[in-house]
Amino acid sequence: MKNMTTKNTILSQYFFKVTLLIFMLVVAATSFAKDNTLTKEEESDGWALLFNGNDMNQWRNFKQTGLTDKWLVKDGTMALIGAGGGDILTKKSYKNFDLRLDWNISLAGNSGIFILADELGSQIYSHAIEIQILDNERHSDNKIDSHLSGSLYDIMPSPASSHKVSGEWNQVRILMEDNRLRVWQNDIQAIDVLVGSDFWQRIVGASKFSTWPDFALSEKGHIGLQDHNDPVSFKNIKIKELL
Repeated sequence: MKNMTTKNTILSQYFFKVTLLIFMLVVAATSFAKDNTLTKEEESDGWALLFNGNDMNQWRNFKQTGLTDKWLVKDGTMALIGAGGGDILTKKSYKNFDLRLDWNISLAGNSGIFILADELGSQIYSHAIEIQILDNERHSDNKIDSHLSGSLYDIMPSPASSHKVSGEWNQVRILMEDNRLRVWQNDIQAIDVLVGSDFWQRIVGASKFSTWPDFALSEKGHIGLQDHNDPVSFKNIKIKELL
């Protein structure tokens, strides 16, 4: 009788642990959104997808109404499959926003994320600020620290702790609020600067953009993604407009 009681106790403890483990797995699975989706909490908090995993309806080529066939949806990502796709931008413009996205660059590849982009210049980067995307180990443009991934291109460098090797997915957050620009890459804060401040003018003045007319003067603009002739993929692109 004692052995039977002990056996039942062990079985009860076993089933309790199994049930608890299943419950924890279910909670974990439902606590995080799948790729290219929003949680109910994000929806209620004002987040919007810029890519739903099925189409690129919120994007177009720079100074065009549509997209080239080099930009396409591939395996749940928004992918540039080769050179000639052209730079793309959101159909909508943004002023104050919280932008999140994941990127994955090809071997020895180069790309970029533009903010506050307009279509008044000859190129998407004529007036826009760029957050760099790069294979830091293999691309030839890896000699200058402000040209590495997560940096404000040629203006402010990102810390080495924010970098990953090529082939891995990287997470970027870009927070623009009342001209204060903050960037996180892989949960490491890379940039914190007040656009238009005296400090900003000094660092821009020391960059290649020092003689570019109207550079970074727009208070509102498109989000852009760069075609630098290398394949690159994006997913989980979402944005929250801030008042």
